[in-house]
Amino acid sequence: MAVWLDRISRVLAALGGLVIFGVAITVAISVVMRNLGLGSIRGDFELVEMSCAFAAGLFLPLCQLNRGHVMVDLFTNWLPSRAQRGLDWLWLLFFAAGWACLAVLTFHGMLESREYGDRTMLLSLPLWWTFLPALLGSAISCVIALSQVAWPRAMAESGSGD
Repeated sequence: MAVWLDRISRVLAALGGLVIFGVAITVAISVVMRNLGLGSIRGDFELVEMSCAFAAGLFLPLCQLNRGHVMVDLFTNWLPSRAQRGLDWLWLLFFAAGWACLAVLTFHGMLESREYGDRTMLLSLPLWWTFLPALLGSAISCVIALSQVAWPRAMAESGSGD
């Protein structure tokens, strides 16, 4: 399972990188067109907004896999390593619960946005689309955090980048 979660998180992060790369190219073309007096790509700022939301959601699982979140260990460095591992385990459990709550709330927000029919101003793209990668990312991050709780050694080896 650790191998599959590793692969999934890396594929999602790569997709997030491709989204950012694509929008960077789009913005560069839009700026060049504007400077040449040809106008710009209609809704380029909407594409930037949506792509940032997409990419952020797609990067979440890899961040959880590598435990790349901000950790403040100033107050726990003096504890024995066994106690530190226990605290890390507890925080991973809290992370899993937080990811689960975020996934559920994102799902409900997506349904409400879809039902309401909210769209972007210029391109008229449905706003509920931006919820999909966040929902996917938070759900997979929850599974990864639960796996890190259940199988800490296997998940530590998987997330090491080797």
